[in-house]
Amino acid sequence: MIPPQEASVRRREIEDKLKQEEETLSFIRDSLEKSDQLTKNMVSILSSFESRLMKLENSIIPVHKQTENLQRLQENVEKTLSCLDHVISYYHVASDTEKIIREGPTGRLEEYLGCMAKIQKAVEYFQDNNPDSPELNRVKFLFERGKESLESEFRSLMTRHSKVVSPVLILDLIGGEDDMEAQDDMTLEHLSESVLHDVIRISRWLVEYGRNQDFMNVYYQIRSSQLDRSIKGLKEHFRKSSSSSGVPYSPAIPNKRKDTPTKKPVKRPGHEHDFRVKHLSEALNDKHGPLAGRDDMLDMEIDAYIHCVSAFVKLAQSEYQLLTDIIPEHHQKKTFDSLIQDALDGLMMEGENIVSVARKAIIRHDYSAVLTVFPILRHLKQTKPEFDQVLQGTAASTKNKLPGLITSMETTGAKALEDFADNIKNDPDKEYNMPKDGTVHELTSNAILFLQQLLDFQETAGAMLASQETSSSATSYNSEFSKRLLSTYICKVLGNLQLNLLSKSKVYEDPALRAIFLHNNYNYILKSLEKSELIHLVAVTQKTAERSYREHIEQQIQTYQRSWLKVTEYISEKNLPIFQPGVKLRDKERQMIKERFKGFNDGLEELCKIQKAWAIPDTEQRDKIRQAQKTIVKENYGAFLHRYASVPFTKNPEKYIKYRVEQVADMIERLFDTSA
Repeated sequence: MIPPQEASVRRREIEDKLKQEEETLSFIRDSLEKSDQLTKNMVSILSSFESRLMKLENSIIPVHKQTENLQRLQENVEKTLSCLDHVISYYHVASDTEKIIREGPTGRLEEYLGCMAKIQKAVEYFQDNNPDSPELNRVKFLFERGKESLESEFRSLMTRHSKVVSPVLILDLIGGEDDMEAQDDMTLEHLSESVLHDVIRISRWLVEYGRNQDFMNVYYQIRSSQLDRSIKGLKEHFRKSSSSSGVPYSPAIPNKRKDTPTKKPVKRPGHEHDFRVKHLSEALNDKHGPLAGRDDMLDMEIDAYIHCVSAFVKLAQSEYQLLTDIIPEHHQKKTFDSLIQDALDGLMMEGENIVSVARKAIIRHDYSAVLTVFPILRHLKQTKPEFDQVLQGTAASTKNKLPGLITSMETTGAKALEDFADNIKNDPDKEYNMPKDGTVHELTSNAILFLQQLLDFQETAGAMLASQETSSSATSYNSEFSKRLLSTYICKVLGNLQLNLLSKSKVYEDPALRAIFLHNNYNYILKSLEKSELIHLVAVTQKTAERSYREHIEQQIQTYQRSWLKVTEYISEKNLPIFQPGVKLRDKERQMIKERFKGFNDGLEELCKIQKAWAIPDTEQRDKIRQAQKTIVKENYGAFLHRYASVPFTKNPEKYIKYRVEQVADMIERLFDTSA
């Protein structure tokens, strides 16, 4: 039960709270009344505004529609006036542009092309809207005349500014092959920037608006002539330089040249083309003898042709770069194909002439002319990748020209090699052509010389031989296969040479001279093989070749030494009388000793007289043979002299004891010395 005091307190709290709630309720009621009043006022205002807005709309909409109609009418009038002005302007095009078209585009190409654009639009307008109008014929005539003028201007620009590239500049361009930096820097500028800009603008207009492709023919004809003349000029430069100084002139270029400038200054490349056939003056003629004099023109022709091939590649590359700026893309390959034909045909024809000369030389057994094929063929094969790249996109007949020439040269070269080997084997034995002193035969020296030439063209010669192989191994041709073929060929030539020398040596009646002849030739072959490193190439297929030659040389020395047996047999101990010191010799014994001395003296004198005229060019071998013979004869003669010099076999000892041991040695020392 709640105490009375707490109940009283609680009643007061409830009464207070009830009083606050009543006050709040009274405030809310007053606020609602005010809000209702405001809402009524707002509704009244909005109703009034809506009424006024409807009245305004009813007044404005008709005005707006009238204004819109007026604006549309104004626009139509303006468009009509503009169209009239545009149409009227076409009737003035002919008179406005006639003077400029008549005077031509020279010096004001952009203005001229602007006039041509106006004329073309006029032609299109009259064709579409008034095809019977006389104005159409007039603007058509102006358009055709303008197109002809542009074609004429294109031809004029190309003719006036297409200049032959100077030989000196071409040589420098070729010289940059081994200097990549110089090669990158050096780009021929065939046309100046302004001329090139005009030519490009005209060509694009003729293609797009003139519907004309004749200018492409004009382009390739002019550039083709320039390319052909540039290459011919280089060849003529070689001819003049060779006749005046013997060396083609290709100086450094410190600055841009005036005749055909480059886009950047050119560094001097290391232009060292070692394409010449060495010692062609000693090459073989039909009798295996040296050619009479040195034909310098031969070297010049080789160098000139090789440089012209390189020049064609570089100039053709440059021509294609120029062409891509001027000729439309889908016509570039065909135009380029036509452009290079004259220059390419000239090179191929000259190459075929070289092949033809070589074939005729083979028939005459003149191998000096055949040797010209080697450096040219090597350069053609080295240049072929660049050739193929330049000729990409050209006709198959164009692409096949260089491979055809290479095949022709390889076939001719292989024929020459085989013919040379057969000719070495079958060279006739002519007595009058044999060296009387037993020295090296012309056939030997010339055969070795020819083989030494092949050292500079090992890959080329090997490829020639491989090109004629029909075996399955040839289909998988590689450098090792080529090397083995060349080694086999060289061994074949050396084998043929050895057989021929053996046959020729039979011309000599004296076996000793025959031995000296074979010794000299074998020794010359061996020394030449070692000196020129041919021996390494021979060793690819014949490991014992060097030892075999040394054995042959030693055999001939022994054969030669047997020629002295008829001298030394007189003083050998065999059949000599045996006597006791102090015992008087019988007449028969004295006579025998006399005959021995006389036989030795006569034989020595005869041999020395004969062999003095013989020759051994190799100093080392000559000294070796002399020394060996001196040792043998001195020992035998010294022992003989020691035994009988003090024996009283004659009253005139000086008649029989004519030579001291030292004198005999001196006589042998003078053997093989025609100057003594």
